[in-house]
Amino acid sequence: MRIKEILALEGKEQQITVEGWVRTKRDSKDLSFIALNDGSCIDNLQVVLPKSFPLVEHIEPRLSNGASVTVRGRLVKSQGAGQKVEVLPDEIKVHGEANPAEYPLQKKRHSFEFLREIAHLRPRTNTFGAVARVRSAMSYAIHSYFNERGFVYVHTPVITGSDCEGAGEMFRVTAFPLDKVPVTKDGVDYSRDFFGKEASLTVSGQLEAEIYALALKNVYTFGPTFRAENSNTSRHLAEFWMVEPEMAFCDISLNMDTAEEFIKYILKYVLTNCRMDMEFFSTMIEKGVIENLEHITESSFERITYTEAINELKKSGKNFDYPAEWGMDLQSEHEKFITQEIFKKPVIVTDYPKDIKAFYMKQNDDGRTVRAMDVLVPRLGEIIGGSEREDNHDRLLSRIRELGLDEKNYWWYLELRKYGSVPHSGFGLGFERLIQFVTGMQNIRDVIPFPRCVGTLDF
Repeated sequence: MRIKEILALEGKEQQITVEGWVRTKRDSKDLSFIALNDGSCIDNLQVVLPKSFPLVEHIEPRLSNGASVTVRGRLVKSQGAGQKVEVLPDEIKVHGEANPAEYPLQKKRHSFEFLREIAHLRPRTNTFGAVARVRSAMSYAIHSYFNERGFVYVHTPVITGSDCEGAGEMFRVTAFPLDKVPVTKDGVDYSRDFFGKEASLTVSGQLEAEIYALALKNVYTFGPTFRAENSNTSRHLAEFWMVEPEMAFCDISLNMDTAEEFIKYILKYVLTNCRMDMEFFSTMIEKGVIENLEHITESSFERITYTEAINELKKSGKNFDYPAEWGMDLQSEHEKFITQEIFKKPVIVTDYPKDIKAFYMKQNDDGRTVRAMDVLVPRLGEIIGGSEREDNHDRLLSRIRELGLDEKNYWWYLELRKYGSVPHSGFGLGFERLIQFVTGMQNIRDVIPFPRCVGTLDF
């Protein structure tokens, strides 16, 4: 039985077998109290080991923090405070010891910076065990939301020949020996490479998802994406996961409705199904995070245009590090001020200047703005970016040329606009940022199992 199931028995006496790792051990004159955890929940199961236990002098010294054990015994109501049940062992088998002179997880609390240095062991702590369970539950909720609404799950490629964002911050993929790259006067000769052209790790599955949306109507992709952005902040990773729905016959208004409903669905799922872990986060990581999430699920997201957002920032009188001016991208300090100080809830900002947005976004009639929408949340800022996509072939081609992109890399994307094109929209949600928002964790490197960032590649 898993410990989560055992604790739910609440004192119903019976014989059990439990497996797990020793979290702590404390001794009294006649007893040793061993806290056992198997990862199924944040709570431990207490094993009470009498000093009279057979061969206790051989077993007890091996039950140090980190040791793995199987315990067979009787589950009884606890005689002490702090737990409802405990185990009186009949048999204890130690599978793997953890030398207390070497095992680094001896203290109850370690800094997150220290735990990043031993990322292979940090899942054994309360915090990272809880993060893993919440991340798993949120993944399930994402698939459930789309499945319940008839979306088709599409696996888009990790290796691509096109740049979705047009920013050029991509990891190159090559089969060339790096000491023998064929270079001509025009640059690298990619015609001799594995794919016969330049290839990169994807920054988004959006463009490929659009192919299937224009055949199956509503689709989504959920997978890893990569950005070769030399940024060493608490909000950026080189490898992260994106959720990207694409919807045919969908305008920007319906796109915003879907994004709001989607976020609320995930929050409600976590609050219902991860209550124990969320209570831990609310107590130990960010006070009141449960109440904040409940407030969001019960509120309507504010919707304002980019121009209105700039005007609100200007008239606020606040001295920002980056003064707000029309035409600039909203900075993190602006997004936090809008959500935390002005509206005190999530905000959807629409109609951004076209010059700061991607080539595929549909232009408004004013010729200055596009039908983009970003969902901003308190504390973190943007967690969703989306738009109505340009469905007109000639306008899309003109925009690609205007930005100096190589139209040969987008021939198939353009061709979609020639055969049965329809209004369609979609968005991308940064999964790790949403996990940060849900758990209250401050650094994005602490909500992904194996962080990939500048100068870090340990696994």
